[in-house]
Amino acid sequence: MEPQPALAGITVVDVSTLFAGPLAATILGDFGADVIKIEHPVKGDPARGHGPAKDGVPLWWTLLGRNKRCATLNLSRPAGADLLKRLLAGADVLIENFRPGTLERWGLGPDVLAEVNPRLVVARVTAFGQFGPYAARPGFGTLAEAMSGFAAITGEPGGPPTLPPFGLADGIAAIATAQAVTTALLARHATGTGQVVDVAIIEPILTLLGMQPMVYDQLGVIQARTGNRSVNNAPRNTYRSRDGRWLAVSTSAQAVAERVLRLVGHPEVVDEPWFAAGATRAQHAELLDAYVGDWIAARDADEVIAAFEAAEAAVAPINDIAGVFADPQYAALGTLRAVDDPVLGPVRMQNVLYRLSATPGDIRWTGPALGAHNDEIYRDRLGLADDDIAGLRADGVL
Repeated sequence: MEPQPALAGITVVDVSTLFAGPLAATILGDFGADVIKIEHPVKGDPARGHGPAKDGVPLWWTLLGRNKRCATLNLSRPAGADLLKRLLAGADVLIENFRPGTLERWGLGPDVLAEVNPRLVVARVTAFGQFGPYAARPGFGTLAEAMSGFAAITGEPGGPPTLPPFGLADGIAAIATAQAVTTALLARHATGTGQVVDVAIIEPILTLLGMQPMVYDQLGVIQARTGNRSVNNAPRNTYRSRDGRWLAVSTSAQAVAERVLRLVGHPEVVDEPWFAAGATRAQHAELLDAYVGDWIAARDADEVIAAFEAAEAAVAPINDIAGVFADPQYAALGTLRAVDDPVLGPVRMQNVLYRLSATPGDIRWTGPALGAHNDEIYRDRLGLADDDIAGLRADGVL
């Protein structure tokens, strides 16, 4: 008998759009939650039109919509709000990312939903959170990358702040939301009641910036842009090999730093007093980069990687996505998974986020068409008659 996935029996209703909220729901669905994706009958989730498509199939949605049953519903209409309440009466989690006050305006605020289902966990994912001077502003992950301090420390010294070319803050917030939801569900076992999860996209990314707030609070120091270097250790940079490939080297551990410098033929610096700590090594980054960079530039990348591995020093190729597909470590882990799509056939995408030995996650299907499961949700789950469904569709509710 195959083990049940970790979140089997948990029903998640996802009414959020674009990235952070929907990706959180995807993660929960990957581990067995029954995710019901609710979209506007006409507009759908904007992710359906985001990025490249093949044969009319939006590729971002193919990933983001996986493991979800898709139904349409106009929540701004009273009949739509009533249907959502009926759906949530038997659900465990609601994920939404409307601007604060929107659900309340539709008569769907957490206080109302708690009366409908006291065990419901309501996850609210917004750019700035549910309160504060910015709460009502529209916002996206880009603003979080800017506000959090991430962009300010990213880029070359003297150059402009640099934003990531993908939804970094959204992705971090999605993982945080999925973790927060599972925490709230665990708490429900003890209390018997649900609660509200408030995730502001500007916050999880700030957590990942590590000690910067404390360094500023205690020392008044504001971290500057250092390119690929680090203020905490050296050598730490990207280096080009003889055959034109780029490699990354890190020496966060003192023992690794010593191995690297011995490997590249400069054991004398290991005995220098300044070499004994990462911060003082970083003050000599120009010298250390020259030693490491010259050694790597004289060798092909495969030779460099083999020598670093033999020396138990840390190095990695700088892969583009083609390199990720070809990388044997990703292949061994099964990080990219081929999933059958009804139009595209086998599609390779990121596998589930982590491996569980007893209750593993799975990808059961790719992102469905808009409203693909309307009958399954409204007729089979809620018991609506076919005539009622047809009338709601004609009225623009479904």
